[in-house]
Amino acid sequence: MDYKGGRHVCESEEVLIAAIDGDQNALLALVWSPASAHMVLPEELRGATAAVLHSRRALAALDLADACNKIRWFSFLASGLAAYLFMRAWSMAPAGEWVARLEFSIRALLTSMSLGVALLMWLVFAFIPWYQARKRVKELDHWTGGDVAAAVPVLRFETWLEMQKAPATRFLMGLITLVGIAQLFPGNSIMAAGLLKDPAHRDWWRLLTAPLMHGNLIHFMMNGAALLYLGRRLEVLAGWPHLILVFLFAAWLGGESSLRFVGLPSVGASGGLMGWLGFLMIFESLHGRLVPIKARRRLLAGIFLTGLIGVLGFRFIDNAAHLGGLLAGLVYALIVFPKSASAARPRPTWSDRIAGLLAALVLAFAVLVALWKILDQPL
Repeated sequence: MDYKGGRHVCESEEVLIAAIDGDQNALLALVWSPASAHMVLPEELRGATAAVLHSRRALAALDLADACNKIRWFSFLASGLAAYLFMRAWSMAPAGEWVARLEFSIRALLTSMSLGVALLMWLVFAFIPWYQARKRVKELDHWTGGDVAAAVPVLRFETWLEMQKAPATRFLMGLITLVGIAQLFPGNSIMAAGLLKDPAHRDWWRLLTAPLMHGNLIHFMMNGAALLYLGRRLEVLAGWPHLILVFLFAAWLGGESSLRFVGLPSVGASGGLMGWLGFLMIFESLHGRLVPIKARRRLLAGIFLTGLIGVLGFRFIDNAAHLGGLLAGLVYALIVFPKSASAARPRPTWSDRIAGLLAALVLAFAVLVALWKILDQPL
């Protein structure tokens, strides 16, 4: 079975193992043979360990080679940009001793927003994929029979999660995409519906419209990837009402934090996404039998990565909104969910569904307001 639920018949167990051996894109989710009572991971199929290792190592090697190539190109471009900015600052430095000109040039380089964006892109699109690919290669190098068995719980969880439907997550992604398309039209969309800090433009509705907007395509893509992964995880584990409620609550609190600590206009779903991250940290800790411990560690890695991105891009990233959203998600999970020793997922109550529906209507209203404000600008 593939990740979309499609079933593929093999004539024999030997053919099945050969299919696993050739699955270098990791498209096979579950497999079955007469020796199994039910479908299992390829890693769990008796006699398929060598085939699994071969296909996984081939994929990891390709990923690492591609990541190394990206590291080289992004490093070359970032170094070239740094050299250009340094030379331009040197040419603009006040005449005087070379030490003073050097200090001026270095200061200009360290405060350059262009270089900050370049370093952020290097981190997200080059270093992180390289680190993940390298880590995967090392994990596979240490896979023996016992190591494969130890990895099975996390692999089961990730495979199960990937195969679950998440309509509310796609609904929210659709709303943000719709507003993003509207931002492509001529006009200053951030001034029209972004979160402005000028007391004369602190309209309450901007706390709802700004989280649906983004500053540029890279900003949209990064938040979109986080939204699809975290949203699916939260929706599947806790239910769709809490997905929407946490996003709305965290985005609002993140906006309030931004109003108090950041002077520049801001947009982006990061406050709501950080709320999801904080919620999942508490929720999965309270439901310890629901999610494997190693799978929970990825959430901590996500917080660390967000903090690192915030440090690199502190001149143009709204860290106040990130922190406010994270705390909102933590508090929501602590208040709403009690500790549970069950491995079963909690089921949404009728009150949860009603509150979630009202929150969805609020988001739909925010989309309409954002579209109206963005598209009703003079050309």
